Amino acid sequence: MRDVLMPAPMMPMIAEQLAGVATLHKLWEAPDRDAALAALAPKIVAMAVGGGHQPIDAAFMGRFPNLKIVSSFGVGYDHVDAAWAGAHGILVTNTPDVLNEEVADTALGLLLCTVRRFPQAERFVRAGKWLEGNFPLTDSLRGKTIGILGLGRIGKAIARRCEAFGLKVVYHGRSPQDDVGYLYFPTLLGMARAVDILLVITPGGPATAGLVNAEVLDALGPRGTLINVARGSVVDEPALVEALRQGRIAAAGLDVFADEPRVPQALIEMDNVVLLPHVGSGSHHTRRAMAQLVIDNIAAFLDGRPPLTPVPETPWPVAGAKAK
Repeated sequence: MRDVLMPAPMMPMIAEQLAGVATLHKLWEAPDRDAALAALAPKIVAMAVGGGHQPIDAAFMGRFPNLKIVSSFGVGYDHVDAAWAGAHGILVTNTPDVLNEEVADTALGLLLCTVRRFPQAERFVRAGKWLEGNFPLTDSLRGKTIGILGLGRIGKAIARRCEAFGLKVVYHGRSPQDDVGYLYFPTLLGMARAVDILLVITPGGPATAGLVNAEVLDALGPRGTLINVARGSVVDEPALVEALRQGRIAAAGLDVFADEPRVPQALIEMDNVVLLPHVGSGSHHTRRAMAQLVIDNIAAFLDGRPPLTPVPETPWPVAGAKAK
């Protein structure tokens, strides 16, 4: 069997190329979704899925008795129950590395915009206010320490850029890393107390949900800045709103939110917050590379070759199975 399910629309190139190597079923085009699922369930061996707005949980995967691979678009895969998949002989792949530099660029751009208030300055010009006087002076990156929460591949790319901007880099994660010279903090709270900027780039999922809470924000302090380019779930969003509203932190730059694309109105109304619509990897170049990995992982599996980027919970071979 070489039947592939695409539950929701993805980039056109994914559908076009998969249709050339397999029988592709576009679930969203079915007039009766449940009837289509019932008819397709025994045939499906592979699934191509998008990012975090589409949960691929145990209940959904369990409907497909011959499912062997879920190829997910994006480096984060907390929308897929990878632990359940691994325990049931299903491989999960993601699209790491090809987006590292793009997300790191976005993180630095968001950091600059938040600290130097560039979006606010641009709105100032458009509103004709420059004719009335100069834009107020802003904070600076000079002499600042940035704490990176999650020094993975993207975190390291961000750290290199931060060093080039003259920032002192420290980090917190599950354990210290031997291949970096940055100071390691064994606790997030301890790091938050020591830094001017807290940048979040740790994976999402239950293990990190609400990790940046009110206590961490208070430790960051009234002159601190929070940047989140990870997952909205990592930050306690109501606690962040209150910390900003009460001046317990100075500013925030956010590319991700708890309930995307819905952004709390309170954040939208705040002038000390810079908001982006989850565009960390959002360039033509990088999204094409990510899409190609989705395709290549499925194509490799269908041809009996090792997939390119299995996630740690489902190392190849998961169950020694090949496509039928």
